[in-house]
Amino acid sequence: QVQLVESGGGLVQAGESRRLSCAASGSAFILSVMGWYRQAPGKQRELVALIRSDGTTTYVDSVKGRFTISRGNTKNTVYLQINSLKPEDTAVYYCYAYSVRAYWGQGTPVTVSS
Repeated sequence: QVQLVESGGGLVQAGESRRLSCAASGSAFILSVMGWYRQAPGKQRELVALIRSDGTTTYVDSVKGRFTISRGNTKNTVYLQINSLKPEDTAVYYCYAYSVRAYWGQGTPVTVSS
């Protein structure tokens, strides 16, 4: 059973940066897709960014140029570098992975104050 554990969330000021981390355990194989979703208060969960095992990435338009997703040197780790944070980035950020089926982390909250 794959388990995803996120870290790095917290309270930040607008304009600051933050790096979120996610480590997957329980998989003997490299997960084909890893990424991040977020859910703001009162809104549906939305895709933020994905990275595939071949290194290709996908970003939602609202974060392009500010967010960078990358995979770590350790197998099945993924990072989300968030720059120039805005209050509208406030959300719970969930780690996501896919290999045969989807897996979700418990989420790490990011709160951006203006």
